[in-house]
Amino acid sequence: MNGDPAGDPALSDGADRPRRRDRVTRRIRLVSATGARVIPLDRLNPRVRARATLPSLFTLGNMLCGFSAVLLSFQGHFRAAAVLVGVSIVLDICDGAVARAVGAITPFGLQFDSLADLISFGIAPAVLVYTWALPAHPVWAWAGAMFWLACAAYRLARFNVTIDPLADKRYFVGLASPGAAGVVIATVMAIGEPLYDWAPLLPIAAGVVPAALMASSFRFRSFRDLLSPRHLRISVPLAVLIVVGLVFVPGITGMVIAYGYVLTCPLGWVTAPLRRRWFGPDAVAPPRTRLPSVIMPPETDQELDDLDDLADDDEIEVDEDDEPSRG
Repeated sequence: MNGDPAGDPALSDGADRPRRRDRVTRRIRLVSATGARVIPLDRLNPRVRARATLPSLFTLGNMLCGFSAVLLSFQGHFRAAAVLVGVSIVLDICDGAVARAVGAITPFGLQFDSLADLISFGIAPAVLVYTWALPAHPVWAWAGAMFWLACAAYRLARFNVTIDPLADKRYFVGLASPGAAGVVIATVMAIGEPLYDWAPLLPIAAGVVPAALMASSFRFRSFRDLLSPRHLRISVPLAVLIVVGLVFVPGITGMVIAYGYVLTCPLGWVTAPLRRRWFGPDAVAPPRTRLPSVIMPPETDQELDDLDDLADDDEIEVDEDDEPSRG
């Protein structure tokens, strides 16, 4: 040992390698989890950027209506809270339609939409069920609300990690959270003020069954094709009929729509053989394919070495303190 730092490989390597910030050059191509290319917003002109963020305004309105429904539920305004959850459903449908219309389906929008749905269709219906049935059945109300929230969170998380661009968009795997929330708000609108004795158990039961269907693997028709321009002859009169029904007889109309949509799953399963024989294979849901595991495997030393080589080749400079541990 001569005391010269240059003679020590560890010291000389650290001295020759300056501390630098992470930076990615233009040679690195951003891709999503499904392999689709991702374009950063700062590379878009202001007009395209405004169009890309337009669906998020509907998502924000969806979230704010859901949060307001929570506050109204605690204040005992159950029908007003149910109406706001219904508005959230409309805004949730609009943000997806607008995103597809303007071509602004972004990873941020997908995550923002799921977070808003957890508030509007997870927390808000759970609080509505809890406050509705609390006077007569506090324990059952607590259990039903917790079960609903758990199933809604599971449903949304599963949707986020199993988005398949090649999947059949006509069907949802599990009952969609807006459809499940529709059952709760339709029940509240039909009954009105909370009742005592056995009656408060009805909204709890109306919450448990849709919650279980959210976490199931049964497929429900999305009816997304009704929003396309070629189906305006059907969708426009149907929308007018629904609006008129919600204005004059909201309870009955909501019950017919919500419970009828839930019944499409068992009815579709029963009538599938006949529809396949009469209308062909496209009239029924295609067979499901098992998606790859979403559990990340542990990184090996060889994978970390390959990552270091890629960083050197593509000029990704990593701070020495941020280097992943190999232990």
